[in-house]
Amino acid sequence: MKEIIISQNEAGQRVNKFLLKYLNKAPSSFVYKMMRKKNIKLNNKKIEGNEYIYIGDTIQIYMSDETIANFREDVSGTDSTSSKKKIPVEIIYSDENILIADKPAGVLSQKASKDDYSFNEALIDYLLDSGHITTEELRTYRPSVCNRLDRNTSGLILCGVSLTGSQELSRIIREHLLHKYYYTLVRGRLTQKLDSTCYLQKDNAKNKVRISDRPWEQGKSEEIHSIFYPVKKNDDYTLVKVELITGKSHQIRAQLKHLGYPVVGDTKYGIPEVNRYFSDSYHVKHQLLHCGNIIFKETDGPLSYLGGRVFGISSGTVSDDRKRFIWVIWIITLVRSESDKDKDKEAESDGNLEFQRTSWFLT
Repeated sequence: MKEIIISQNEAGQRVNKFLLKYLNKAPSSFVYKMMRKKNIKLNNKKIEGNEYIYIGDTIQIYMSDETIANFREDVSGTDSTSSKKKIPVEIIYSDENILIADKPAGVLSQKASKDDYSFNEALIDYLLDSGHITTEELRTYRPSVCNRLDRNTSGLILCGVSLTGSQELSRIIREHLLHKYYYTLVRGRLTQKLDSTCYLQKDNAKNKVRISDRPWEQGKSEEIHSIFYPVKKNDDYTLVKVELITGKSHQIRAQLKHLGYPVVGDTKYGIPEVNRYFSDSYHVKHQLLHCGNIIFKETDGPLSYLGGRVFGISSGTVSDDRKRFIWVIWIITLVRSESDKDKDKEAESDGNLEFQRTSWFLT
């Protein structure tokens, strides 16, 4: 007989859901049969399966250890045996329920295929290495990214460390109880705030979207809403702060293209000639789009302590990685003279490029 004591990361779900994760190789029909025959009990009582489990509850499984092992597949690891796969995780904020990290560009938020090593796996490795979770806990609950960023978009990403954290973050995102602000460099001179509502339609075959000022007559379209604020500009480019009201795939990039301000470095919606210039001149290999700030609104529930909190790059430890280099590129391109650019390139080659020029952005 095996007895399981329910922990915080397992509490708050139906017992059948827990059992199907615990005995993850067993058919659901077998699990329900074991409950009907009282071979599986909750607190030594017969169960139907729809009962909720709470911290301290006990589940009794009347099977041999060998039988239980045969119905369990080891899903505790991340299969990240290659050091080349390891992704550094820069933590902005963490507690027992949630974690906020800074995802680099070029990394998937979550797996697209079985063999992918995404930022989600990197977070799990971090939580294991730091002792926040154990491999045994991963058998019944896996921390997960709650807001996805496109592969080539960098910035703040939210992760539920505990089951409570995951559930509450999902609710907060679903009910729009937080503000998300992105920063992007666009081609064109944006001179004033632009509050834009458009309609988005997906083209799954091409993995692209198209935008219209009105709902599409054919096919499903979704209303999208963003607010764009010019931060810095010159005659050709604008550094734009984006307040994301809705959050659809490719929304910011496609909407800005529709409005006449394509994102620099965007290979799907940008201008090829502009992208080549930034690639050749500044080694920019992806769109310059970054989720820079998250503000939690006041809310009830287990994460109410986050109400009013503001998180950004300056909330955590800042490292001299390639992301910092990109920020300097943005400022150089926008507000530096040609002679200053030459000085910056010399400083960069000497490894002495200072970052105070971006301090206005980081606060």
